[in-house]
Amino acid sequence: MSSKPEQKETHQANGAVLPAVPMDCLVSPDRGQLVEPSNFLGPDGVGVEVVVLESRANAKGVREEDALLENGSQSNESDDTSTDRGPEPASPLKETSFSIGLQVLFPFLLAGFGTVAAGMVLDIVQHWDVFKYVTEVFILVPALLGLKGNLEMTLASRLSTAANIGQMDTPKELWKMITGNMALIQVQATVVGFLASIAAVIFGWIPDGHFSLDHAVLLCASSVATAFIASLVLGMIMIGVIIGSRKMGINPDNVATPIAASLGDLITLALLSGISWGLYKELESKAYVNPLVCAFFIALLPIWIIIAKKNAATREVLYSGWEPVIIAMAISSVGGLILDRTVSDPNFAGMAVFTPVINGVGGNLVAVQASRISTYLHMSGMPGETPETAPRKCPSPCSTFFSSDVNSRSARVLFLLVVPGHLVFLYTISSMQGGHTTLTPIFIVFYMTAALLQVLILLYIADWMVHWMWGRDLDPDNFSIPYLTALGDLIGTGLLALSFHVLWLIGDRDSDVGD
Repeated sequence: MSSKPEQKETHQANGAVLPAVPMDCLVSPDRGQLVEPSNFLGPDGVGVEVVVLESRANAKGVREEDALLENGSQSNESDDTSTDRGPEPASPLKETSFSIGLQVLFPFLLAGFGTVAAGMVLDIVQHWDVFKYVTEVFILVPALLGLKGNLEMTLASRLSTAANIGQMDTPKELWKMITGNMALIQVQATVVGFLASIAAVIFGWIPDGHFSLDHAVLLCASSVATAFIASLVLGMIMIGVIIGSRKMGINPDNVATPIAASLGDLITLALLSGISWGLYKELESKAYVNPLVCAFFIALLPIWIIIAKKNAATREVLYSGWEPVIIAMAISSVGGLILDRTVSDPNFAGMAVFTPVINGVGGNLVAVQASRISTYLHMSGMPGETPETAPRKCPSPCSTFFSSDVNSRSARVLFLLVVPGHLVFLYTISSMQGGHTTLTPIFIVFYMTAALLQVLILLYIADWMVHWMWGRDLDPDNFSIPYLTALGDLIGTGLLALSFHVLWLIGDRDSDVGD
């Protein structure tokens, strides 16, 4: 009996004192061997206090190993599995280039065909009266399509990380994550939709100096209604995709963000076109409809705010997550201004069908990479902690694309998908007789150059931005993807417009750019 106090004293001197928990076996942290539970039980079988002598680094290693268990399982491993573990933690996201490409390929193509369908829709609706006489609707297009990056892809990245680190394993945790995140994106969608309409009015007023109150209210009603309905539908789809991925043993990071965009562009653009067209028809006979629509969706805001505040996981984002989505919306609106100024010129009407495609593909690929890097860092600790694998300064292009780590490998795989993916999408557009542009070799060269340059820049920025945010105690899941997809919209639209202008200047009449 005298040994018990001495043992307890030693425990308090050398480590943290923890109550014994009933389990079949425990692992000694310093030797990696099993210790029988009798060493921790008194004669009466009552648990006594035991000590964990592991260092902070070992504790972090154990957390990493636990996070890497397949399907987030927190059950005890067998004796053989436990003894096989070495003192070093397993490397997160241990995937080959082939497995990464295989998992990304299908959702990437699915998302790409979604952007192709969105481009075909935009090519048709650009000739509708509402797009002709309220041209500011074009400015809304990249901003609202960018909501899949600002909200749905951020939601997908957040939930993918939570699933990978075991925060959605129980029904109670799953339900809390679903309700909190759905309420959060409804708040963000309503506010961002309202601000996007204001930006469209301002950007439309600056070049021409013309302002119409009726058109401003129409833009507000169309934007808010589109953002709300699209986010509700896409959010529910994303939750189903992530839950299904976990059950099928697929890494949600590889499939969730592309599928978020597979129907995102099409649904959002179809809603924007239909809602704006319907409200435009009611503008003369029933002018009260537009302000009534605005008031209805804004009146729902307090309900979503209350629900989001009750969830600890979304409360912080509700207060601090506005900066990236608002700035991203402003960046996308600049891309919308470029689109408005370009497609309004009959010489460049053919650009409309390609804009959602190049922007969507670039945004999808960089969102996958950002989500993967974020999950990799979450497995090493919490935001603000700098793991050994995180660069302390701006990375070089060689380290981003040619190093041996898993994130560099995935960057190479994603970059190599650009050319074959776009060739498939261009052929699809051509076979459906979409757009006003014939796919000549010189056009394809200019288009591919713009697409490759866009993705190259985005993947490099993602490598720097995610680590930079992590080192400043910002969760990349909430902050990086809105910026990256918005930059994808701006860079893609700018490079595509530049390509069309250069083709026109060099006189590539065979491509029928001006038809």
